[in-house]
Amino acid sequence: MKVQQVSLCEIDWRNKLNSINNDTDLFLLFVSPLFESKQEVINQIKLKHPKAIIMGCSTAGEISGVTVKDATISLTAIQLHKVTLKKVAVTVKDMNCSVKAGEQIALQLNSNDLKHVLVLSDGLHVNGADLVTGLKSGLPKVSITGGLAGDGANFKSTFIINDDKVVDKTIIGLGFYGEGLKVGYSSKGGWDSFGIERLVTKSDKNVLYELDGLPALKIYKSFLGEEANNLPGSGLLFPLSLRVHENSTPVVRTILAVNEEDQSLTFAGNIPEGAYVRLMKANIDRLIKGAEDSAISADNNFKDASELAILISCVGRRLVLKQLIEEEIEVVRDVLGDKPCITGFYSYGEIAPFGEFSPCELHNQTMTITTLSEC
Repeated sequence: MKVQQVSLCEIDWRNKLNSINNDTDLFLLFVSPLFESKQEVINQIKLKHPKAIIMGCSTAGEISGVTVKDATISLTAIQLHKVTLKKVAVTVKDMNCSVKAGEQIALQLNSNDLKHVLVLSDGLHVNGADLVTGLKSGLPKVSITGGLAGDGANFKSTFIINDDKVVDKTIIGLGFYGEGLKVGYSSKGGWDSFGIERLVTKSDKNVLYELDGLPALKIYKSFLGEEANNLPGSGLLFPLSLRVHENSTPVVRTILAVNEEDQSLTFAGNIPEGAYVRLMKANIDRLIKGAEDSAISADNNFKDASELAILISCVGRRLVLKQLIEEEIEVVRDVLGDKPCITGFYSYGEIAPFGEFSPCELHNQTMTITTLSEC
């Protein structure tokens, strides 16, 4: 595996594209919604590398090396020697199609030599939890990682790059095939839970109506104090910890919208009835430690250094860490060492197992890391 990485700006992207190896098999593009020349960049890549797979998505911030940027493209060019690739794309009408979309991707990618699947999804028209359910049903023994496209902190419009097209309402699955691939992955958070645990008594998929028989929005606002005036934006700072049953590992769910009329909360993932939730708040030191723990877990599979690390972190973490945001990238670099190229983006949801022996889940507010190399 040979990996080249560049950060493209509006003023100099043409010169940097000329430096890319002609034998590139895969281009990963994590693109700011503010980058106006993105279609020109994609067209140029397609012209010079007609056989390469091109895929990517919009972001809430681009990760390139140990820097976090806006209004750029974090471009990674990958040449493979022992691993083959297959990309499939599925469009959806709305969130209700998410399970079926996951099943279709799994069906099209499934093979005896499938080693790993990387998924990039529209961030606003796809139910990430249902997507993961569909993927897992068709690929129960295959590792799956990825994330949901972002749009800064705006939550208005996200896009997916599928070869030479910029599209919405689309999910891409990329299959890696062959025993020559070595992959590691992990997803950790670092948020603190507080307050009492409450029972979900009324919900519909990702819309929460009642906790302990009381209006969900009213209860949520009672914890936020003055921050309740800044909803839904302030909801990124106060996610929920969700425990589906007594022995399950909690996952984090981020608020996307509130409805004053029916006092409901809409989340980035499902909140099933009968589950238990607790409010969470940020602890900066623990968030950075969560990123470090994720890197340690993802790197645990590698006797030698990985060659590429894909970091997908949540927009909520960026809003909390602010000017300290690059510290969570730097601790990942400290763990993984100098060898791997680091790329990635800030997302509206992260897809990964917690660790090596865990099932794939949709996460919010985590640092999710995928490490790749050929062996």
